[in-house]
Amino acid sequence: MKDLESCRLCEWRCGVDRLRGERGVCRIGRAEVAATMCSGTLASYIVTLLGCCYRCLHCNAYRISQYPDPGWHYGGYVPPAVLVADARERIAAFSGPRIRTIGFTGGDPIIHLPYIEEVAAEVERQGLSAGIGISTGGFATPEAMARIVDLCRVITLEIKAWSDPVHRALTGAPSGPVLRNAEYLVREGRDRIRVFRTVVIPGMTDGEVGEIADFIASLDPTVPYRLIGFRPNNVLYYHPGPSREEMERLSGICRDAGLSDVKWSGYYPEAVPDQVAAEASRLTGSYAGNPAAALTAAYAAVCGCPTHPRNCGACPLRDRCPATLREPWRGR
Repeated sequence: MKDLESCRLCEWRCGVDRLRGERGVCRIGRAEVAATMCSGTLASYIVTLLGCCYRCLHCNAYRISQYPDPGWHYGGYVPPAVLVADARERIAAFSGPRIRTIGFTGGDPIIHLPYIEEVAAEVERQGLSAGIGISTGGFATPEAMARIVDLCRVITLEIKAWSDPVHRALTGAPSGPVLRNAEYLVREGRDRIRVFRTVVIPGMTDGEVGEIADFIASLDPTVPYRLIGFRPNNVLYYHPGPSREEMERLSGICRDAGLSDVKWSGYYPEAVPDQVAAEASRLTGSYAGNPAAALTAAYAAVCGCPTHPRNCGACPLRDRCPATLREPWRGR
């Protein structure tokens, strides 16, 4: 952990002694864990770490990324040996797809790189068959980025904006280091890239997507690129999200740039989805002819809710409710 005594892991290069309580831009000392979970979708044991080197206006996890300032409290420091032992136990009990990585997210886990390296060493010591994954905004120093590529089996890199003015306005940080690290990752760690991604924010980053796609295609047109529809959050709580048509249009621009693997998720419809409207019509009788109740229940029904009128106390699926466990971003 000596890196933290004069921290220069991210491009702010604050040089503060995080072990002695000095605070740089990320505002955090040792690595602290917010939450852990087994993700069948990602085949990964996800470890969410507190703190971030960005100040993103649209962050959907700002209580985590801006810790400790929001005043929420989490699990605190977990020794690497304990983290890996817990992971072993929970992975063994997991009934989903095989877990292949311990994946770190945040915030941005690059500010906790020494901790992640210790976890990787502990994975080997405990004989856990899992690689290391990381999801990052890419604001690492060149030295830290080289360590990340050497360490990780899977890397997701988010290019939040192309132009420096937009990137600075959105994150508070310059875009140059991110683009440099994206180029390095393609050159030195192409086999480790899970995806590059960008959150599409209307009027802000939507106009940046074409240039980002051109940039990625110039490096390697086979790099997977994912567009994520903005969900109102944080400072941008009242800013609108993109429509389905906009997400399709931007995906087409990316393909026209030469990218061969482009997908998107998340959009904001201006009307009730056709599937929900049809389900509401079918359910009207179950809710005593009340169209408001039928429309409300239809959203649960399209997720698989079987009891109508809804009655969670008598539901055979109450221990594995398909409505409350719905993750919309898994499908369009």
